[in-house]
Amino acid sequence: RIVKMGVISNGTTLLDAGALDSGVATGAMTLIKTITASSDSTISFVHGASSVVLDSTYPIYLFKFIGIHPGTSNADLGILASTDTGSSYGVATTSTFFDSKHRENDTLATVEYITAFDSAQSTSLVKITGSIANDNDSMGSGEMYLFNPSSTTFVKHFLTRSNRMFNATSIDSFVGGYINTTSAVDAIQFKMDSGNIDSGTIKLYGIK
Repeated sequence: RIVKMGVISNGTTLLDAGALDSGVATGAMTLIKTITASSDSTISFVHGASSVVLDSTYPIYLFKFIGIHPGTSNADLGILASTDTGSSYGVATTSTFFDSKHRENDTLATVEYITAFDSAQSTSLVKITGSIANDNDSMGSGEMYLFNPSSTTFVKHFLTRSNRMFNATSIDSFVGGYINTTSAVDAIQFKMDSGNIDSGTIKLYGIK
């Protein structure tokens, strides 16, 4: 005889007679907002504005930036954080940056730590990609995870991974860091370090 028991966590039934409760979403991604660029100087996701949610509703937020094409060649995509719903940006942030590269003609294949793209308590733009060419066929895409931005106890960790085309080279970039504040982060802004975001899409998801 097999006895099937329920699993209850904090008053919520997770498993009932061996089956996952239909009301429980584990790791579910919810699309919150999509913004499409058209020669924009910045793209901002501000909690409470234009249906954006960036609070304790989700413990993890995921930004996907897709087909980012800069208006200026050799421009880098970066982020800035806010703790006052976008009234000001530039919370001190520390990060580290490295690349994996492979050129079309196979003359370059390397992994390197990019010291110049690091941030150390920076209140300026924190780079999450290196240079993206603005040739007609060039762009960059990737994703950024932001963990527990509503915490008023801990700093706010983030991870990004992106791929871009530059100088006939595929460049896979990895960035990790933390927004060094115990205040809730309630807005994230994306911008290039020079010129506009000519085109591209950024999507914000919440993950339970």
